[in-house]
Amino acid sequence: MSFQSRLVFTVALALPFVAHADKPRKVPPPLPAAQYPAHDTHEQITIAADPGDTKETAPKTRIDYLGHGFVPIRIIVTNDSSQPLSLDDARILLLAANNVTENAASQDELERGTSSVKNQGKKIPLPGGLPPVTERAKPVDNQIVADDNDFGFKSSTIAPHSTSAGWLYYDIRDLDRAPLKGATIEVRKARWAATNRSLDTFEIQLQPATTQPDSGH
Repeated sequence: MSFQSRLVFTVALALPFVAHADKPRKVPPPLPAAQYPAHDTHEQITIAADPGDTKETAPKTRIDYLGHGFVPIRIIVTNDSSQPLSLDDARILLLAANNVTENAASQDELERGTSSVKNQGKKIPLPGGLPPVTERAKPVDNQIVADDNDFGFKSSTIAPHSTSAGWLYYDIRDLDRAPLKGATIEVRKARWAATNRSLDTFEIQLQPATTQPDSGH
């Protein structure tokens, strides 16, 4: 699924849940992409990848994606050119060291992968010896949509002289115990919005999360 398809799909899902979502979570703005150790630059576009592969560096989302086997990676795009950049057709891939290629997880994949959350509930005691009732957790899909609204990209178009960022999640459940060691993020088919000309693939060698700057996890 392309970046734009995921973005449109998520927005469509979000509409029925707006009235039931909890308060938005504030995410500090990203640094310029060139300030992250893991970045690649060409044609006045810099794209960085900032892994959240520890509890300290993972985003403070409603669902613990990392705990369910989905590593969060923040993608930061800085457009220093004078024309808008489009990510409508972009593929943002995780290439693990063992030659496994992972697409960013879709909303459906995240929901299936975190479905155990649906069974969680809090027992509330009642007076008079009555049996306790179970307060059910919020529906997983609502939380995933709310997380994407707060932590994901707000638009698939990056305006000139601006920086935009969003968290994506990659399924590492079947990968090696150190799935990011020697791994690369590839951004394919980013293009200029005005001309539709595609840029060369960005290849971003991932760095240990502990060496990266404070970027608003």
